[in-house]
Amino acid sequence: MKAGVIGAGAWGTALAQLLASDGQDVALWALEPDVVDAINAGHENPLYLANIPLSPSIRATGAMADLAACEMLLVVSPAQHLRRVVAQAPAGVPLVLCSKGIEAGTSLLMSEAAQQARPGSPVAVLSGPTFAHEVARGLPTAITLACEDRDLGQRLAARIARASFRPYLSDDVIGAEIGGAVKNVLAIACGVAEGAGLGLNARAALISRGFAEMTRFGLARGARAETLGGLSGLGDLVLTCSSTNSRNFSLGKGLGEGASAADLLSNRRTVAEGAHTAPVLRDAARAAGVEMPVVEAVCALLADAAPLADVIDALLARPLRPE
Repeated sequence: MKAGVIGAGAWGTALAQLLASDGQDVALWALEPDVVDAINAGHENPLYLANIPLSPSIRATGAMADLAACEMLLVVSPAQHLRRVVAQAPAGVPLVLCSKGIEAGTSLLMSEAAQQARPGSPVAVLSGPTFAHEVARGLPTAITLACEDRDLGQRLAARIARASFRPYLSDDVIGAEIGGAVKNVLAIACGVAEGAGLGLNARAALISRGFAEMTRFGLARGARAETLGGLSGLGDLVLTCSSTNSRNFSLGKGLGEGASAADLLSNRRTVAEGAHTAPVLRDAARAAGVEMPVVEAVCALLADAAPLADVIDALLARPLRPE
């Protein structure tokens, strides 16, 4: 299958590198003309994925029409722009959604927004514990590829799989998406614990109780528990809650060190998706009657609605309850 990638940030560029590793041509759509020029002229993307030599089989473009011949498109645009970008994509081409978030204003998952924007285009979801620079370097990685059409999922998996990149096929699209969206918010919480010096006990508690929140919300939205406990849920949660390579963890660390959310977000060229997802997730959870106290705490910090010490005290003062 001739493959294209929409979005030339770090993750989109890494996926293009992965797809081009067998020498096949890969079309990579980028918003920024300087990124297009750097990839085509120097086979590098210094703005988003520095120090990674890129395959000459990758051809960057700023024209969506150049993706018309593709038989599959990996969509890696920021979650809040996915609807607009997908609406411009060639019609009828299978879309593999690699963005993690929930759409503001609609509370729709990325697959739901994509199906509205491009009806008739089959949709799959690629999600799991993946740092872009490791995938681009060919380090061992396992992910979830979720697709309701099993035959299509198998064809997509065969095109994406590499010796060091192993997709596990699932038909639980909702579960794969919820894991990816919720873990970004929980990674901010774990970053806060790191920045505030709360210790590893606190981080472990946030991961485990955060996973309980992810599971409650996922089940309420129709996800399966085994998906949430797999690569796209628990696996991705553990990775992004444990390293400053995670943009969301780094954002939380800055909050824990005393910086304001407004300052931290204004100084970023890359997107910390959890900051946009948090209030949408909080509102969707409230509407579904699902308790998510860690998510509520992250929202309070992002909105500068309460001092960090008060937010921590409120979490610790919650009524005792069975696990």
